[in-house]
Amino acid sequence: MVILGIDPGYAIIGYGLIDTSKSGSNMVIDYGAITTPKEDSMPIRLQAIDDSLKYLFDTYKPDVVAIEELFFFKNQKTVIPVAQARGVIVLACQKYCGKIYEYTPLQIKQALTGNGRAEKAQVQYMVKAILGLNSVPKPDDTADALAVAICHSQTSSQLNNNKM
Repeated sequence: MVILGIDPGYAIIGYGLIDTSKSGSNMVIDYGAITTPKEDSMPIRLQAIDDSLKYLFDTYKPDVVAIEELFFFKNQKTVIPVAQARGVIVLACQKYCGKIYEYTPLQIKQALTGNGRAEKAQVQYMVKAILGLNSVPKPDDTADALAVAICHSQTSSQLNNNKM
């Protein structure tokens, strides 16, 4: 099964693709970040996100998508743009795949470290260790997206109620 993990945003959207069908382990296919220039208008940024996701779906044909749920943070200025971008991300995932699962940050941390309150560095270390990478993927959004994909691979049979 090919899993596309997504860490939503509007300036940087992390993505990570893993394959769980080879010998029961998680194999990295690709990871990176979709970035949108702050100089561009919001409609252009949203279109760039959709175009980039379409490319990922056309190229890798993931079986499922795992996406981190939004949690509202201190910076109220960015809540609406992030929510708009997440809407485009969810719509693209529905159009191009149709199997979307959501995970809270607590669920992701629990799945990777055994501690739902783990620090970001602990999660990043586990992403590196589980996937056999030489270093922690950068930017952080990329490591977060891989963590979401790993979370789904480790918990999908127990957490099918997370399907959107």
